[in-house]
Amino acid sequence: MKKIQLFSPVYSVDECLAEIRKCLEAGWTGLGFKTVEFEEAWKNYTGLPNAHFLNSSTQGLHLAMKIFKYELNWREGDEVITTPLTFVSTNHAILYENLKPVFADVDETLCLDPQSVREKIGPKTRAVVFVGFGGNAGKLDEISRICKEYNLVLILDAAHMSGTKYRERHIGSEADCAVFSYHAVKNLSIGDGGMICFKEKALDEKARKWSWMGINNDTFSRAGHGGYKWLYDVEYLGLKAHGNSIMAAIALVQLKYLDRDNEIRRKYCDLYTRLLENNLQIKLVKHFDDCVSSRHLFQIRVPAALRDILILFLNAKEIYPGVHYRLNTDYKMYNYASGTCPRAEEAAKEIISLPLHLRMTEEDVKYICKNINIFLEMISLPLDSNLTDEEVRNVCQKIIKLLRE
Repeated sequence: MKKIQLFSPVYSVDECLAEIRKCLEAGWTGLGFKTVEFEEAWKNYTGLPNAHFLNSSTQGLHLAMKIFKYELNWREGDEVITTPLTFVSTNHAILYENLKPVFADVDETLCLDPQSVREKIGPKTRAVVFVGFGGNAGKLDEISRICKEYNLVLILDAAHMSGTKYRERHIGSEADCAVFSYHAVKNLSIGDGGMICFKEKALDEKARKWSWMGINNDTFSRAGHGGYKWLYDVEYLGLKAHGNSIMAAIALVQLKYLDRDNEIRRKYCDLYTRLLENNLQIKLVKHFDDCVSSRHLFQIRVPAALRDILILFLNAKEIYPGVHYRLNTDYKMYNYASGTCPRAEEAAKEIISLPLHLRMTEEDVKYICKNINIFLEMISLPLDSNLTDEEVRNVCQKIIKLLRE
């Protein structure tokens, strides 16, 4: 039986190796050369005015916090409104700078709910981090208007959003800073890497210093003026966060196929939707027409009492879904906000991310949906069900019967 994994990246191997070979032959694998090419290619693709290639999107989020805090004189303990339904790097980046994450709730898109954001704004609020969950833009325009109304910085965690189009243009221009991810399982996969895109050119220039230990003149620039120059100044207590040419070489190739690959993902998501939308035990995540999502994830919501049991059932059928994400307020460093975001807490107990990648076929999607429908039809519980011990025993007996068939 074929194993259907949650993610399985695809590379144009020969083209990637050819680009990497150029780095090796030139003797330049670090900052510069291909990183500069990729930054220009990303700006041309997205229409964003600035782009700086980094070794991860986590470093990008941290740099955004660090630079805004430094430039705008934020104090330690100032607050950043964020979501509890995200990978922890979103909120770790806030803590790295001794700022306080204030958690707002999500809406039916699993992105920040504008009304909840309004309710969380206080005298110490300095910024909002909007996570484009699964590539979904949610109500980003409303969040942007709120930030302008209250003079707050808007940071877009666009880790899932490479290729997302919002109101007919690539996502990112709505924010003061957008951060993209090229992690191993992302839509534009290069192993690891990220891009930080500030709206203001002056902040982009500062990011280049902050990401190279605070040095005011990088090695590639110095080498381009008649040989290696060792004399430079160090303006900031910076990080080692910049990307390298090997990763950028892969990115240049992968970017050529991003739109094609995202279209395949959207086709699979449309098929998932058609095959699952009539099952009354399943909720689908809301997407609005003004967003053409990258579709990094396809998520369903099932009764919380059945979520983990369904995953085990699918595993037995060689189908390996995932969960994005465990609620951040369940973790020790964020549990001061436990219970403050009820919609996010409910969603975190119900969501399943179904396999979605380019090694799949339409037949794989049909096989996954068939097994989900078989399981849920036999178990037959409402979405808000809470199982008693007796009901759990009955469910387990039904599952054993299903697995034997």
